[in-house]
Amino acid sequence: MSVRVIVGGQWGDEGKGKVIDSLSEGMDVVVRPQGGANAGHTVIFEDKKIVLHLIPSGILHDGVLNIIGNGVVLEPENILSEIAEVNKYRKITNNLAISDACHIVMPYHKRLDKLNETLKGNDKIGTTGRGIGPCYSDKIARNGIRMSDLIDPVRFRKRLEAVLPFVNRLLVDIFNQTPEDVDSIIEYMSPLAQQLKPFVCDTVSLIHKNLAAGKNFLCEGAQGTFLDIDFGTYPYVTSSNCFSGGISTGSGVPPTAIKEVCGITKAYITRVGEGPFPTELFDEDGKQLAKVGHEFGATTGRPRRCGWFDAVLGLYSTRINGLTEIALTKLDVLSGFKVVKICVAYQYQGKRYDVFPNSLEILENLTPIYEELPGWTEDITGVRKFEDLPLNAQKYIKRLEELIQVPAKIISVAPDRTAIITR
Repeated sequence: MSVRVIVGGQWGDEGKGKVIDSLSEGMDVVVRPQGGANAGHTVIFEDKKIVLHLIPSGILHDGVLNIIGNGVVLEPENILSEIAEVNKYRKITNNLAISDACHIVMPYHKRLDKLNETLKGNDKIGTTGRGIGPCYSDKIARNGIRMSDLIDPVRFRKRLEAVLPFVNRLLVDIFNQTPEDVDSIIEYMSPLAQQLKPFVCDTVSLIHKNLAAGKNFLCEGAQGTFLDIDFGTYPYVTSSNCFSGGISTGSGVPPTAIKEVCGITKAYITRVGEGPFPTELFDEDGKQLAKVGHEFGATTGRPRRCGWFDAVLGLYSTRINGLTEIALTKLDVLSGFKVVKICVAYQYQGKRYDVFPNSLEILENLTPIYEELPGWTEDITGVRKFEDLPLNAQKYIKRLEELIQVPAKIISVAPDRTAIITR
């Protein structure tokens, strides 16, 4: 038995889908433990680009069981649309399981998400508007509706009648909007529930049955470490624990079963939405990273903000995730830069910070301290061995490893799923 965890080491969009898709081939079970349709993992299948938002990335491999864990918040129409899309390439039969404890993103959650952002004005978080935050809020407030409720008509009506008065107070009294109606929601959601019912089960028992049988697991985290509700750049974060600790709470895979934790990390760094970004670039270098890296969000299509690699942030990620390795993606995007920079510390009001600070005031007003390394001009997209990389590219990787104190065992040099150097 082997349990390997994949997490985003930065602010998400690090290229997890490709790495997870590649690693899934040797796995028996792939588990998605948290997040919702605000995540997007892009995989390439038979030269076609497929964006998976909720379904685990092992779904395109024969013989792989894909499990959506209890920590995921599920929007029924979205998951059914995704199932239909995947069925064009590989028929989903008994290789997808959805936890009966998943919380359901209801139509009113999406309404509340957009209304909350509007109310915040210039202080908006920059959510995807997909209802993720309000759904997690209801979960914590014990006003949520779970998959086991949704697929039971009697239970579903009972839960709706209990929680809708609270929802309508918000809609009517706070936002001056029209209220939701129990019967209208049931009419809309019930057909979706029946379509999902065949996939729903007790996934904790299913996971432990496969663990006991010695199966190999890959657990894929959504978003990235610095969008984590506890360890990210709060309040500009997502609503779940997307560092490695969220794997166990969102799936039932025990921490003692986890043997390897791989952090997916770009060779530079990007961010979508609002929030502090210490190494963000507004010059020609930033424009070149965005252009060459095709930096647009897989879920939202929004342009990503780009910056040089942040080793202060990277070391913090190593520590809290317990990383045993990183997968360094998009190294090819740096080809053509005469100089590549690495942020090795921050400076704020005359004080040097070598450790990532929790203070939003510091993060929004600091000055990054850079170390400069010579770049390279060679096309590396065809390279498959580390020693065949340009010497300056090798030196860059080795310096990153020194700074963040973890080896880069996987290096991606082009979008294709085979364009990987394994060390």
